[in-house]
Amino acid sequence: METTTAKVVGPQDGKAGFLGSIGVRFMIDGDEAGGGFSLVEHPMGPRALAAPLHRHTREDEYSYVLEGRMGALLGDEVLEAGPGDLVFKPRNQWHTFWNAGDEPCRILEIIAPAGFERFFAELVDLGGVAQADPQVMGELCARYELEMDPESVPGLIERFDVKFPGEPIQ
Repeated sequence: METTTAKVVGPQDGKAGFLGSIGVRFMIDGDEAGGGFSLVEHPMGPRALAAPLHRHTREDEYSYVLEGRMGALLGDEVLEAGPGDLVFKPRNQWHTFWNAGDEPCRILEIIAPAGFERFFAELVDLGGVAQADPQVMGELCARYELEMDPESVPGLIERFDVKFPGEPIQ
């Protein structure tokens, strides 16, 4: 698919939702970008863990920090990033991320190739990861070739002083 239309996405534009621990604002979907990438914003409340440990088999993610401090566990490496930093999360690597501070954090998430933004849309419709029926969540993960380790959450909460699920922020 070829992209032919220019687009300006303002700070309040794009459908927004809650994933059960962090927010999501859909900015550019894969169809608009010819399938090459999608772009979402993730607002995160203080100390919010984004997700259990997980890994994608089809896409890479790039997190650009707009505000606050983002922590990330990439394989065995723990890192922290601030405004202006870009964190690369390659496919097939176990990872998670969180708001590492006591103030809101916002990141732009570039997903390449596109398609995984639809996982977020479906998860919003299910009420977020904490509300989704485990069987339905398992089927959703399988459809998007995402492996998720829900058993990792208690250890992540203790190790990084985070909370899961989180609360929506405005």
